[in-house]
Amino acid sequence: MNAHLEQLEPKLLWQHFRTFCDTPRPSWHEDAILSKIEAWADERGFAHERDEANNLRIVKPATAGHENAPGVVMQGHVDMVAESDAGVDHDFETDPIVTFVEDGWLKARGTTLGADNGIGAAAGLAILDETDLEHGPLEVLLTVAEEVSLVGAAHLAPNWVNGRLLLNLDTEEEGEVCIGCAGGANVTTETELAEHPLEGNLTVFKIGVNGLTGGHSGMDIDTGRASANRLLARALHQLLPLGLRLVDYDGGRMDNAITRAAWATVALPDAAFDEATAELVELEAVFQKELAGVDGQVAVDQERAEADKALSVGDTKRLVRLLYALPYGVERMSLAAPGVVETSNNIGVVQVADGVFSAQLMVRSLVDSARDSLVERIATMFELAGFPVTRERGYPGWAPNPKSALLARFVDVHERVTGQPPEVKVIHAGLECGLIGARYPKMDMISFGPTIRGAHSPTERVDIAAVDNFYKILRAMITELAGA
Repeated sequence: MNAHLEQLEPKLLWQHFRTFCDTPRPSWHEDAILSKIEAWADERGFAHERDEANNLRIVKPATAGHENAPGVVMQGHVDMVAESDAGVDHDFETDPIVTFVEDGWLKARGTTLGADNGIGAAAGLAILDETDLEHGPLEVLLTVAEEVSLVGAAHLAPNWVNGRLLLNLDTEEEGEVCIGCAGGANVTTETELAEHPLEGNLTVFKIGVNGLTGGHSGMDIDTGRASANRLLARALHQLLPLGLRLVDYDGGRMDNAITRAAWATVALPDAAFDEATAELVELEAVFQKELAGVDGQVAVDQERAEADKALSVGDTKRLVRLLYALPYGVERMSLAAPGVVETSNNIGVVQVADGVFSAQLMVRSLVDSARDSLVERIATMFELAGFPVTRERGYPGWAPNPKSALLARFVDVHERVTGQPPEVKVIHAGLECGLIGARYPKMDMISFGPTIRGAHSPTERVDIAAVDNFYKILRAMITELAGA
């Protein structure tokens, strides 16, 4: 599978990325890829070990004469977001990712590609595979469960990693270097609601919102892309006066992905059915007009369905009103980093099945106090609606250090390799640097990577030429630091 990847340059990187594509690795299911990497390390004679959180560390001694150079850690995560297009039959726990090249981009057929962060992890392994590269002491640190609130990095073993210069390989724009990122926290709920028989003259039908782009809830949250959960809640809210009763709801799989599609099965009095369907047709046109140029292909589908029980009118009202009122998208732009989102919320997962209502929301912010305040406001909305809520422990942001010595070296290397200095950025997405820095406060860190588009969605793709440039910069940086 994916043999064509080994024809791309740089060969070592793409050979390793082929292994990542051929090996299923959704969050919480990383053992298969980690075991393959460990077998490869054994073949090369590289020492390796896992910590209690299942993070993997691989060590390569310095080349002769560079033993006293500062230790360099190349860091990435091995898990990927598991998202597929509607109608695509793909089991992320057993099936490989099927890739193809189109117009200079590597893409996957109907699923996420896993270039986030498979390319970065593959690059670190490729550097260890190099035989003619001068370098100081090297470590590759591969974390797990990054896509589910950075769990591996949050539980990284202290006093385990030796290097004090960290190259995080998990950003997604060629020509940039990241020196700071947002922290995050979650609001979740799970509660059982009473279901009641559907009796009398009621019509059951299914309403779906689809055709949306989706994307990364950090990097893409300021693009104006719509959340299917937000739009479906708006549609259901409009139908409440008609006596709506909710049967079930299915929206989203990941709290860090903008929801591309959502469905709800509902019951209405027979007499209200025609009015409801007409309102949904009108609402589709409204959505398309509002989202023109961003998500103008949005569709509101409806079809007859069957059910014998549903939530009460009262429980339906308080649940739908809550979903309608929840904030989504950008809460505030940063004053300290102009043009960057400071605080946002993503309504990632909403489910109602067999009377059980569950939801997962992700709040991000460059300012920890603003993150915590928005978490508390959202939690209060749940409580006012009568639903129990859990405030998940947040992870810290990564405070930028524009005077970083490592950054200065990188700027010089980047200009030497590409002819231009990189743009120094602070991003709204969550990176593991903040958590690693909390465990290793003396570590100097930067983050860079190739151009990736559509991360966390089936439109994910990576610019092949950018990968080549990214690897050239990484090689040059490793050599540069060997002489530090």
